[in-house]
Amino acid sequence: MSEVRSVVARDDIFSRRIREQWTGQSGRRLDALIAGCGWPEPLQLELDEMEARITGVDEDLPVLRTSTSARKDLDSWTLGDLRSVPVAPRAFDIIYVSFLLERIEHPELVLDRLLTGLRPGGLLLLQMRDRTSAYGTWDRLMPSALRRLLWHRFAPAGAVGPLPSCYGQITSREGMHSFCLTRGLMVTDDSSATSGPALRGPLGGLTRTACSILETLSRGRWRASHDEIIMVIRKPQSHFARLV
Repeated sequence: MSEVRSVVARDDIFSRRIREQWTGQSGRRLDALIAGCGWPEPLQLELDEMEARITGVDEDLPVLRTSTSARKDLDSWTLGDLRSVPVAPRAFDIIYVSFLLERIEHPELVLDRLLTGLRPGGLLLLQMRDRTSAYGTWDRLMPSALRRLLWHRFAPAGAVGPLPSCYGQITSREGMHSFCLTRGLMVTDDSSATSGPALRGPLGGLTRTACSILETLSRGRWRASHDEIIMVIRKPQSHFARLV
């Protein structure tokens, strides 16, 4: 599958695609699922002008329960094992996976389960940390005890964490394109961004220096230019495509 790159900002990409989705279904209510609802970033889709119902799911960790319960944009939410959390088949027009895949075990199994809830022609909006970036490499290779020790020194005030860092093979551009290819999904937008908590915290300069050093030592294999992958993925309408 060829890469489709977009230079449009993340919020603009998501807002534009959601508006197209809403228009295409003649103003019918949008049903959205936020997978990773413990991450305190609202679904910025200009939903105030649309009728929408938003459901959230995430792992059942104390820090995520606190963050999720404080959200005001969810009509309902469930925390638990994402490999078994109830997902009604073909119930959602939009599934927003927000910084989830890099912090869970068996992300392919979880994503397959979530996609059973996506209607044909529906959209998967994806944000994830890139395991092949310098930031992602530091995050996944750092021992968990050290991550817990350094979190409050490096993360900005109010950031949720530290969360697990698993970074399966799917958490890369190549991994996600391969996943989509084997499941008959179409990538319509693909871009990169910089948003890691440690880059926005009080020691952001030190974090950027550490990422630059890692890029140099790896001869460009682990890039410091970004840490986040943003994609819009569409589930096909075709009855002959593999339905997940």
